[in-house]
Amino acid sequence: MNRVKFLAAFAGVLALTATASAQTKWNLPSAYPNDNPHVENLNSFAKDVSEATGGKLQIAVHGGASLFKGPEIKRAVATGQAQAGEILISILENESPIFGIDVVPFLATSFPEAKKLWLASKPLIEQKLAAQGVMVLFTVPWGPQGIYAKKDINTIDDMKGLKWRAYNVGTARIGELVGAQAVTVQAAELPQALATGVVNAFMSSGATGYWIPRNITLVNKAAFDALDKPTQEAVLKMAKAAEDRGWKVWESKTEWYHDEIAKKGMKVLKPSKALEDGFKKIGEQLTADWLKRAGAEGQAVVDAYKKM
Repeated sequence: MNRVKFLAAFAGVLALTATASAQTKWNLPSAYPNDNPHVENLNSFAKDVSEATGGKLQIAVHGGASLFKGPEIKRAVATGQAQAGEILISILENESPIFGIDVVPFLATSFPEAKKLWLASKPLIEQKLAAQGVMVLFTVPWGPQGIYAKKDINTIDDMKGLKWRAYNVGTARIGELVGAQAVTVQAAELPQALATGVVNAFMSSGATGYWIPRNITLVNKAAFDALDKPTQEAVLKMAKAAEDRGWKVWESKTEWYHDEIAKKGMKVLKPSKALEDGFKKIGEQLTADWLKRAGAEGQAVVDAYKKM
């Protein structure tokens, strides 16, 4: 091989090596099972990003709390242990009340109201996360939350003594106010907790709504900034598509869940007037508690939401 051919071949090897090294891999943990609509949406997002970047950015989604448990995910993203992650945003309420605004009972009980509440709270939430080196990619709601229990719940008094699954400050406070025993259980561990009697009541989507909680997908800002401009633009475009898709999925899933749980022998009941009145009183108490903690910035967000 002459010198010219050798140099040409060597240059080709260098080009292949540069292409291989240009591929970036991210880990994206979630606390929810792989067949959960949120994780399915994350997998679609990862696939879309790979296709949009020509394989330059590969995102590995880790469902079922297999990489980090729910309460650990935001910190993992902030410290760079994971480049991205999905969490139920209200689990951060101990850091700042604004992270729990979507689970204040009766503040937003429909999908259009939940969208407005997100738009009203988004700037402040993004600001607080940015101070920790974390950037918001997209948010997707759950279905309206309702009570699941092994007995009929007709009044607030019927909830006394229940082993109540708490997943954030708000649900723990509800347990306290109704006289239930609050037990913290991760979503991935809930089936076993129910089977073994660790809990016998909980709030989740797929029932009459008291509020609409949200999951939020985050990215480490330094990891995002390290991407080239076209890749950044592709990630943001696919994040917008994932958010739009996720909202549509949960709006359509809500009635489907009602039908499915009824087919499996569970009663799907609208709350009685007594239970509704009881929860409204609890909702007023929780809203007052939240505003007391959130102060002026929380009041400003609520005021902005009510003007929309």
